[in-house]
Parts: sequence; structure tokens; C-alpha cells
Amino acid sequence: MNEPLAIDVRGLNKSFGDKRVVADVDIQVPTGRICGFLGPNGSGKTTTLRMLCGLLTPDSGTGTCLGLDIIRDAAAIKRRVGYMTQKFSLYDDLTIAENLMFAARVHGLDRRRERVDQALERLGLAGRRDQLAGTLSGGWKQRMALAVATLHEPRLLLLDEPTAGVDPKARRTFWDEIHELAGQGLTVLVSTHYMDEAERCHEIAYIAYGHLIARGTADQVVAGSGLVTFNGEGPGIDRLAHEIAARPGVAMAAPFGASLHVSGTDRAALEAAIAPWRREPFIWTQTAPSLEDVFIRLMDQSQDNFQ
Repeated sequence: MNEPLAIDVRGLNKSFGDKRVVADVDIQVPTGRICGFLGPNGSGKTTTLRMLCGLLTPDSGTGTCLGLDIIRDAAAIKRRVGYMTQKFSLYDDLTIAENLMFAARVHGLDRRRERVDQALERLGLAGRRDQLAGTLSGGWKQRMALAVATLHEPRLLLLDEPTAGVDPKARRTFWDEIHELAGQGLTVLVSTHYMDEAERCHEIAYIAYGHLIARGTADQVVAGSGLVTFNGEGPGIDRLAHEIAARPGVAMAAPFGASLHVSGTDRAALEAAIAPWRREPFIWTQTAPSLEDVFIRLMDQSQDNFQ
């Protein structure tokens, strides 16, 4: 039996002036799933998130969010969605507990103190409840923002690059919490530039300059890319990246530490391109393309609509 869809929208469009920022985007996300939303800066990710939660009205498009019409029921959707913006937007001169209490009042929640105490405990903030938000590090601000975004027990959580500028340990802690929430039935749509975070999502969607151009699990997106990748190793091979990248059949050549990833869609042309270096002291092996290889390829193929 198919899971019910928390998000089911089709043909979303949004323009600002003469710039079409979102173009005929379809998104379906089942309940309780984590969907990663990826793409270069300026690709329409934030605009799409804002249309889904009722903050922006699409120029055209239809569909539902949590079973509610995205245009007619925008006000009701807002009350059922948690949204974390890119920029920290809480009050620096209030304590953590005061920020959460303010949010509880805005949402008109009952049992405010109980809810705030539970949120502080769940996200490990209880020991810092009286600390001013402005004195927190990025990781602690992120936890507080997540506490505020989930205080009213939303059924859908929209996260706009929530871990930008946060250290790896704090990012891992954050993602452990996101998976726990999803396990409780919360649906999550999260935009990110981190490939390790994309791989932790149940599925991913890649948007490039307004157009949704890839969708599926990480493995499905990699398999559908058509990329063939060779990994080269040997002394100084990383310094050959520029020269190899210029050869016919090479879509990209990128150093990975002391090794070199060379990718293309035509195996014969790719093998011809690396043939001059398929000798000692270099060793070449075919490998599966990484998610990063695929997204760089997708980005290179996309036309920036602001140029």
C-alpha cells in the first residue's frame, strides 16, 4: 500500500519581474519521509519552500500540502508547518526559554510551559535555557531554531539549508534528531549543499535554475546519470586535472585528495582521453560516480536563468 502524500504539487511557477525563478516544478513527498532538496544557489529552492508553506502564492500550479489546497488553504497550511529559514531569525536579546515561550504564544498553544520544557529537554537545551540566544554558537542556535520550528507539533517540517556554517558534530546531532522526528511520522523537506546530508535523506530532488531535473533515491539518481567514472592514483596525478578536463569526452576531472576522478558519458571517449596516462606510475580503476560527481555534472548542464 502506498504511503499517503504529505506534499503533492504540480506545475508550480513563480516569477519576479522578468525572471522565472520556479518553472513547472512537480514535487511529491510521502508522509514520514525525508526529502533532500538540492541545487546551486539561486535555483528556486527557497522560493519553492515558501510556496509550499503558504508564505508565497504561486503564479500558477495546483496541489496539496498536508491534504490542504496550496492556494485556497494557505493560512491553514502555515499553522501545520514548521519552517527553519536560512538565516537565524530569533531574538538575540531573549534567552532560549524566552524565545520558545514567545513562539508558543504566537502559535496560541496551550500548556505553554510544559511544551517549552519538553522541547528544551528533547533537544538538550535544558541546561542552557537561561542563556541569551545571541551568545550561542551556530550549533546551539540551530538546535534552538529546530525547537521553535517543532514546538507546535507540525506535521511537515521545511528546512532551508539548516546546517550552513555548523561544525560536523553538530550537523550529525541535528540529522539524528531529524531522523527521529521522521520516525514519529513527521515529513521533512530540507534544502542542503552537503552531499553527506543528501545521502542521509530517503530521497532527493535536484532543482537547477527553476527546473526540477532529477528525482529519486541517491542510488537511483547516480544510476540514472549515465556517468562513467575512472579513479586515477599516482604521484602528482591531481595536478593533471586541468589538462585531462580539456580532452574530448571528459565531462569533468576533479582531484579527490591525492587521487583524480575523471567522468564522462561515453566510455570509449573517456578511455581515449586518459589513455596517455594509463601507465606507470599511475593506476586507473573504474568506480561508481559519487553523488557530488553527478550534481556537478547536472549543474554544468544547466542554464543560469539570471545570466
